[in-house]
Amino acid sequence: MKKLYLTLFIAIFIQTLLFGQNARIYGVITDGETGDRLPGVNVLTDSVTGTVCDMDGNYTLELPPGNHEVTFKYVGYAKIVKKVNLKPGESKELNIEMGESAQMLDAVVVSAGKFEQKLSDVTVSMEIIQPDFIESNNVMSLEDGLQKIPGVNIMDKQPSIRGGSGYSYGAGSRVLLLVDDIPMITGASGEARWDFAPLENIDQVEIIKGASSALYGSSALNGVINYRTAYPGPKPKTQVTSIMGLYGDPEREAIQWWGAYSPVYTGLRFMHSRQAGPFDLTFGGNLTSDNGYRENNNEERYRMNGNFRYRCKSVEGLSFTVNMNFMKRIGNIYVLWLDGDSGVYRANPTYQQSYDNNSFTIYPGATWYVNERTRHSFKSRLYRIRNRNNTDQDNFDDMYYAEYNLQKLYKERHLTWTTGVAGTYNESKSDIYGALKHFGSNLGFFTQFDKRFNRLNVSIGGRFEGYRIDQDDLNFKPVFRTGFNYAVTERSFLRTSFGMGYRYPTIAERYTATNTGTLIIFPNDTLRPESGWSAELGFKQGFSILGWNGYIDVAAFYTRYHDMIEFTFGYHNPDSVQLVGYPPTDPNFFLNWVGFRAENVRNSEISGIEFIITGTGNFFGKKSSMLLGYTYTNPIDLDADGNDSLVSTGDNILKYRFYHSFKADFEVQFKKLIVGANFEYQSHIINIDKVFEDTIRTPGGDPLYLDVAGTQPAMILPGLADYREKYNKGYAIFDFRAGWEINQNIRATFTIKNLFNREYMMRPGDVQPPRTFVVQLNIKV
Repeated sequence: MKKLYLTLFIAIFIQTLLFGQNARIYGVITDGETGDRLPGVNVLTDSVTGTVCDMDGNYTLELPPGNHEVTFKYVGYAKIVKKVNLKPGESKELNIEMGESAQMLDAVVVSAGKFEQKLSDVTVSMEIIQPDFIESNNVMSLEDGLQKIPGVNIMDKQPSIRGGSGYSYGAGSRVLLLVDDIPMITGASGEARWDFAPLENIDQVEIIKGASSALYGSSALNGVINYRTAYPGPKPKTQVTSIMGLYGDPEREAIQWWGAYSPVYTGLRFMHSRQAGPFDLTFGGNLTSDNGYRENNNEERYRMNGNFRYRCKSVEGLSFTVNMNFMKRIGNIYVLWLDGDSGVYRANPTYQQSYDNNSFTIYPGATWYVNERTRHSFKSRLYRIRNRNNTDQDNFDDMYYAEYNLQKLYKERHLTWTTGVAGTYNESKSDIYGALKHFGSNLGFFTQFDKRFNRLNVSIGGRFEGYRIDQDDLNFKPVFRTGFNYAVTERSFLRTSFGMGYRYPTIAERYTATNTGTLIIFPNDTLRPESGWSAELGFKQGFSILGWNGYIDVAAFYTRYHDMIEFTFGYHNPDSVQLVGYPPTDPNFFLNWVGFRAENVRNSEISGIEFIITGTGNFFGKKSSMLLGYTYTNPIDLDADGNDSLVSTGDNILKYRFYHSFKADFEVQFKKLIVGANFEYQSHIINIDKVFEDTIRTPGGDPLYLDVAGTQPAMILPGLADYREKYNKGYAIFDFRAGWEINQNIRATFTIKNLFNREYMMRPGDVQPPRTFVVQLNIKV
């Protein structure tokens, strides 16, 4: 009997020991297409317990023996559910390859809060440009791709989002260009160099619509464009793109200046990326030659870039980066036309300039993921420009930037906290700035909280930033933002946001003193910062219907600006110079004091609505994609009284703005044939500077002449008034493209831009290209 009890005791003890012994699952989680390891993937079991994989995509999870349902969830990827049966003490390897979500609402963005979020979760309006869109449309630079996005307009290289900017003669920008989250605007003039962006190594472009100064500081008054480059995956990648374009004959034979041989442009982009142990290496370049469709407007560009990342083995989660980019540009600048008749493509020799420009940037940085909850990052950049031309207007510009960022994830509270400090310092010297070296610096402290309350996402942030030029006091200014996003249903999202913004004047706006022909720019060292705020109410609805997956987005927006900086035409003589009493037949005297100067002249408001639908799916059973967008803006000058003699009409509309914009892109694939079309409509520009349509006049209103006989009126843009009367009706432009996939690595594309050969103009005196034929060959290995 004792033996029986002892046997039963031992059996029960062994059974208890076995069942009390936990099992475990472990593995590596990777991207199913690229093979990249995915950090921070959520691993959940039975919706009760779980873990998060480390920075190398590894995870380990202890579980009791038995049957379990394991769920793998990651932002931007489709959820994966696996069923496992575990025996006591068993250790089972379970490697997971995740695929990107087919839902466009699940697209991942980082610009809204400096961390990864689903597009559907952000509290502001955002658009995304993917590499395929750039490739399909045969674009030569980033600005060409941006121009095709609803709500975005590029006027002579100056960006505007929802009518927030007009034309500012190449100085100052209310839209901040970022490359890998680092500001990439010039120090002295604050302008974006679109051709400097490494188009051959694009991951995606993210566009924030609305004031974003709380996170990004000055120049983000109207929005942000963040160009993100790609890092290599486990498989080496090589890509070469060759482009050749031919400018066709314009519809009006009178404006064709090139004779029998049409001008052409050629371009070659290349990129190679690979991983080598702990190193990620990417290098690429671009070679471009453009004869120009306008007379004496040719250019050659040479650019090389490299991205290098080292993933530290001794400190988990620590990586170091060094990215570099160099570009050389040689060519001739087309400023204004010869006349508004047969000379719209001919350059006025009075304004002609030749240039030799070198740009170089290097931005080292480091990122340390201490764990899945804490991230430290440091980013810095030197941006150097050396510009020489033949009109004694050389400039030398050095811009230094540094930023430290701390991010904390409080997972149990569904809270992400982002905070940091950023500073810039720039030195600039140019003959047009008085041949003196000028200095600019700023320092900003920022913080933002993003929290989820069940269906509601809340974002609150602020920034405290100071700026000065030369010996100015370092005056600080606070700005704030807040936003809400409520998930009405699984695919319906209601959002609202409010954001403050500001922009400090640039060195160029304050100190530029130059002239070319009859066009004179005067300095203004009393220029003050401009500020404003924007608000938005939007609704995003995802859909999956008839084989199509995408979303519809509707937004109403309102923007208010104070002390808006604009270049204003007028007489800018000092008090010591009196203009009264001089006869109008003495133009040499008057022309010394009349021209443009940056001034704080306007308080304004811009209201409007925007409707966008985008998606991918099947068009009669064929793989297709579409993008449709309409934007209406009402840009009001609050200071206009209807008698403004400086603008071309009596309307109280801000200069260089329009009411309506419609953009569309559609593509469908028939086996190896890809056919697509792009459409862009813009209503007419309402107000411009009146002097462009008129002769230059004395303070008393009498016209000025360049000769004593009074036969040569002093005009900046001769013929513009008649040209705008005939052609300022808005424009509608169609592009058509067809591509052939020769094999899985090679694609050839033929594009006809401006298919119907419309003659149209953006800013005054800047008539756009005629019908253009483009051939592109893209090779991926």
